[in-house]
Amino acid sequence: MSKVIVVTDSSAYLPAEIVAEYPISVLPLTLIWEGKTYRDGVDIQPDEFYTRLATSQSLPQTSQVTVHQYEEIFQKLLDEGYEIINLGISSGISSSYDSAMQALKSFEGKPVAVLDTKLVSMALGFQVLATARAAKAGASLEECIKIANDSYSKIGVYFTVNTLKFLAAGGRIGGAKRLLGTALNIKPVLQISDGKIELVESVISKKKAIKRMVALVEKGIDGRKPLHISVFHALEHDAAVSLLAELKERLDAEEAILSYVSPVVGAHVGPGTISIAYMAG
Repeated sequence: MSKVIVVTDSSAYLPAEIVAEYPISVLPLTLIWEGKTYRDGVDIQPDEFYTRLATSQSLPQTSQVTVHQYEEIFQKLLDEGYEIINLGISSGISSSYDSAMQALKSFEGKPVAVLDTKLVSMALGFQVLATARAAKAGASLEECIKIANDSYSKIGVYFTVNTLKFLAAGGRIGGAKRLLGTALNIKPVLQISDGKIELVESVISKKKAIKRMVALVEKGIDGRKPLHISVFHALEHDAAVSLLAELKERLDAEEAILSYVSPVVGAHVGPGTISIAYMAG
């Protein structure tokens, strides 16, 4: 029986020690900033990126995984005897899915599957992890595809940002557009819904935004077990550590993962972002 591997991209930002434990291959997205090109999480790390972004006079551009990158990794892994399931960033946020589908045309009849996850960051990370754990346990490609699809309904993600300017500059502001020009202390509570960034509501402080996110997460979980939860952030380490500890105890989570918002995703949300993702049931 062939072994299965999950190909994902750096937007998932699973901690390196988890990636090393499972059959997961990560392709870096790309940042273009002041004439230089950086591979997400390879040439530039989160703390360095957000510290620089906070004072930069220019905003970085981001680029999807290319067709050639997908073709190269698919061929390499097939040559190594793997069957492949590609779980990348949502098509509603990046063109990487389109690149993967174009690459797939070169592998007709080969055991390569490409799914539009409609997820990003640790929400995507949990889907990748559930699928990779099944693959490590010996699941077939067809079984892995089913697990990936089934996991979608178990996953939720909410986040808040310090400012909407980064989302607006990148054209990814979605339903939060109506908040532009409102008072600076207004903080949006956002979610990934059907693969796109949407506004849930707005509150008058970051503390209240986090409190509201916790309530929404608890409602979304609705007591389902097992529970996997993650807090991931952009230069909010202490707040993220505290929030993750609170959620793990309060919700009796089986797994709690601290992570970062990857630089490429962070280019669209900015420093100060704090996020909660979960997979329940």
